[in-house]
Amino acid sequence: MHSELPLLDIVLLGVGHTNAHILNMWRMNPLANARLTCISDFGMASYSGMLPGTLAGQYEPSEMQIDLVRLCAAAGARLIQTEVTGLDVKQRKLLFAERPPLAFDAMSIGVGSQPTEVPGEDIHVMRIKPMQSFLPRLDTRLESLSRQVTDRPWRIAVVGGGAGGFEVACCLPRHVQQRHASAEIELTLVDQGHEILKGMPSRTRAMARQELNRQGIQLSLGQEITEVGSEGQLQLADGHELETDLVLWATSARAPEILGLLDLPKDERGFLLIRSTLQSTAADSIYAVGDTGTLQQHPTAKSGVYAVRQGPVLWENLQRQLKNQPLVEWHPQKSFLTLLNTGDDRAILTYKGLGVHARWCLKLKDTIDRRFMAKYQDYSPAMAKPSRQQPVDSKMRCGGCGGKLPADILARVLNKMDNPSSSRVLLGLEQPDDIAVIKNSPQTQTAVTVDFFTTFLDDPHLLGQVAAQNAMSDLYASAAEPQAAVAMVTVPHGPARSQEQFLLEVLDGALRALRPAGVPIVGGHTIEGEQATVGFTIFGDIFLEENSGQQLASKGGLQPGDQLVLTKPLGTGILLAAQQRALCRAEWMDKLVESMTASNRNPGLAVRDMGIRAVTDVTGFGLAGHLWEMLCASHVSAELSLATLPLLAGAVELASRGVESTLAPSNRQVEPHLRAAEETRSSGAYATLFDPQTSGGLLLGVPQDVLTALVERLGDSATVIGHVVERVADAATILVRP
Repeated sequence: MHSELPLLDIVLLGVGHTNAHILNMWRMNPLANARLTCISDFGMASYSGMLPGTLAGQYEPSEMQIDLVRLCAAAGARLIQTEVTGLDVKQRKLLFAERPPLAFDAMSIGVGSQPTEVPGEDIHVMRIKPMQSFLPRLDTRLESLSRQVTDRPWRIAVVGGGAGGFEVACCLPRHVQQRHASAEIELTLVDQGHEILKGMPSRTRAMARQELNRQGIQLSLGQEITEVGSEGQLQLADGHELETDLVLWATSARAPEILGLLDLPKDERGFLLIRSTLQSTAADSIYAVGDTGTLQQHPTAKSGVYAVRQGPVLWENLQRQLKNQPLVEWHPQKSFLTLLNTGDDRAILTYKGLGVHARWCLKLKDTIDRRFMAKYQDYSPAMAKPSRQQPVDSKMRCGGCGGKLPADILARVLNKMDNPSSSRVLLGLEQPDDIAVIKNSPQTQTAVTVDFFTTFLDDPHLLGQVAAQNAMSDLYASAAEPQAAVAMVTVPHGPARSQEQFLLEVLDGALRALRPAGVPIVGGHTIEGEQATVGFTIFGDIFLEENSGQQLASKGGLQPGDQLVLTKPLGTGILLAAQQRALCRAEWMDKLVESMTASNRNPGLAVRDMGIRAVTDVTGFGLAGHLWEMLCASHVSAELSLATLPLLAGAVELASRGVESTLAPSNRQVEPHLRAAEETRSSGAYATLFDPQTSGGLLLGVPQDVLTALVERLGDSATVIGHVVERVADAATILVRP
């Protein structure tokens, strides 16, 4: 990753139907000398056309989801999940809350629409959007209803008589029945208009009314909701009141709040005004697609059908714009097929005045929807373009701490060195540890560590955060307090603008991790190179009380009976290797990033305050390798329990499928010192013992008398994974139990 920075940057803000088409086309044929970056609130995108069917139990929730993490990885595109705060139109920069602005040469905005505001109290109101979380939110509310309302039917209202509200109303009863078989519901479809499905043919509306009547769904039409009361009651304009236990809000579309932050021309509802080329009326480099854009001359209804048809036009125009060629125009179709799922294995079909309500209509809808989703659920990685120089080892190498040199090579080199000694060096290569310690006075010592790695994700801001946390962990493991950082960054070749952006994002991301610890960047060194690398040298202080006999925390302080405590879950190397192959799911990536960016400061403070003397941080050599180093230094052995290992979501599944970091085989050189049954060795959890960790947790040897206090202090971040025993052989041994 980052072998060369791009000449051109294309940004997709939001990944709706139209922008998803661009992402898919990029996967098949990326534009030369350009980079694609996707900005999204979520790692998943939901296909609205399949939501009703999923609600009715006709699809699994995963079938309506597009995994943006995997799709972007497959396409060779960046995915950035962050909050957008504005747009500098003149400078062509997108502004963010917690990272530097992002420059672009062309940007397509496709953030969709959202329901109208809820008047009054909304504690009983559940919005359909964001659709990614609708089903879990709904099930939580239904579970709450099952406990609160037991002596009468549940009163549920769906507000919004358009296609979405109608389908949700028809499909909701089956969803409730499948999860709460004994529950009865009184369902009402509410709309301020005098008809449902406004704009559709009268025959379609008649069939829809007939279906609502068949299902016993009441209609409340022609009255605006003036207020939602604190008890969930809907106050209507004519003075009537509709009592509810739950309100699902699926009203007509309005512009998302994010569009209000963008200084671009808008229509009366806040959507961006566009020309027939899909460009903003005020900025040639900015496109607005799907519901986000409104044609200035010929406005259309907000419908996903238009968004789908805009995809090929946008793809063509992006290519033409970058080549300074004339753009093509989008002409919205005058008629199109609609299929409304009625939740009973039928659908209502409408096309050019024809209306049919039948099972075959749902089969047709299913075929169309599955064909559409198949394009975006194909996560096969794009064919990589050949590099200018093929490396001797063409295997895809892992970055992060998975890119470390194997331990045996490092050990052989250190043994061959004729290294001078110094009386001020209290900890150096004579007793290798993760830090060096230099004596300043009897009470003060300076600790120093260095850590850097090749990049493993295409987000420099995230890389900076992880690199800084990873570097500080060595000091936290020794109860040292970080004081200053020196940066080391290899910036890939590329245009000056891109190099500046890369370095700014790396250092700004690092400061996001360093600033809470009060650690400034005081210097550093940058060079150009074929491969981006990011790292830091961290200086810290160790304060010892005079004549206290206090000892430095190190790898060598384990005693029999100590409990082994791990402060972060394992699996980063496996998941990062999976990400390179577009196998890491969005929900797994969320937990991975959360773990890698978490600080080890609190465990480090606990080490200092509780006098824990046996500590290391688990990084490139994996849990087994780092634990074995501690055991050798302490002349003891240990027992581990695989069942108690904290593991990142997806790590075991991927390991069982043979996914591993390129450093994992080298880390298995310690395996002769592990004792485990064959059945245990074949498990996915066993493989995580050798998984290199990027910004991993601390491994503590905790005396039994302080264990309870430590666990209470650290909470869920502390997991007991085993204990220390007397050495059971001539060399340190790790007994691994299931």
